[in-house]
Amino acid sequence: MDNLTKGKLVIISAPSGSGKTTLVNYLMDKDLDLEFSVSVTTREPRNNEKNGKHYYFITADEFRKRIRKGDFVEWEEVYRDQYYGTPREEIERIFRKGKNVLFDVDVKGGINLKNIFGHKALSVFIQPPSVGELEKRLVLRGTDSPEKIRMRVDKALEEIKLACRFDYTVINDRLEQAQKEIHNIIKNFIERQDE
Repeated sequence: MDNLTKGKLVIISAPSGSGKTTLVNYLMDKDLDLEFSVSVTTREPRNNEKNGKHYYFITADEFRKRIRKGDFVEWEEVYRDQYYGTPREEIERIFRKGKNVLFDVDVKGGINLKNIFGHKALSVFIQPPSVGELEKRLVLRGTDSPEKIRMRVDKALEEIKLACRFDYTVINDRLEQAQKEIHNIIKNFIERQDE
């Protein structure tokens, strides 16, 4: 793992619908020398998602083969046959460019990455202002059936209990305030000299 610890790593995790992707996109436009780590998933692309930009979309069988080959730093079966994983070669590619890595991963993946990389990684949990607001956002997003939304809300209730396992929690109630807070947290981390 030594060849994967040249730069710093920023981990952003949240329950689905918390505004994580909006905050990640905001961070990518800032002066933080970050590059997005593209995860691998077996779920279907949403709306305008592009293979290789938002995710690498593969089949569940391909994903399981890559697990056996040891291609992932971490991976998770989030729902039945719906896998997400962090490919080792993505991190290596970003470090070779002299950049810091930005992860947009599910909550368990965020905890796993923090456990693997320790002080080289900063983990931030994005929390919705309430579960009711989260459900409203998922409905407005218009990408999931009522059953899928219920499943996501139930999962979010469990994930919120894990917020204490992250270095920081940012409540995404007012977007502008959340953007400012997360930017300051990450800027301080990147500028900090390692002991």
